[in-house]
Amino acid sequence: MSRNAIGPNFLTMQVRDLDRARSFYTDLVGFEPAESKVPTAAVFDTAPIRLALRQSTVDLDSVKKLGWGVVVWIKAEDPDKLAQRLNEAGVEITKPPCDGFCGREFQFRDPDGYELTVYEG
Repeated sequence: MSRNAIGPNFLTMQVRDLDRARSFYTDLVGFEPAESKVPTAAVFDTAPIRLALRQSTVDLDSVKKLGWGVVVWIKAEDPDKLAQRLNEAGVEITKPPCDGFCGREFQFRDPDGYELTVYEG
């Protein structure tokens, strides 16, 4: 039996300021940039799927919370260390590091207001 869909292979988040978001995800979160052929996008060499940021093509300010109901999980080798680095940089930690079902985890809000979960997996 063949399947029509295999599964998620790429994730894109629309952002208000591409340069600010790119710096946040490389300098603070620690993602490595990947080549992008789209000038209005930044792609990161993340695994198992790639993450991209794209200059918004919709009005992100027309909703109260971006990504409401969608949880993006980011795997990290040391969630506590990353939480400390983000906190020291003034990033809003919405759920402090704790032990969860997948090991150590925490949540933070990026410059556009997306809430992401970091876990050790």
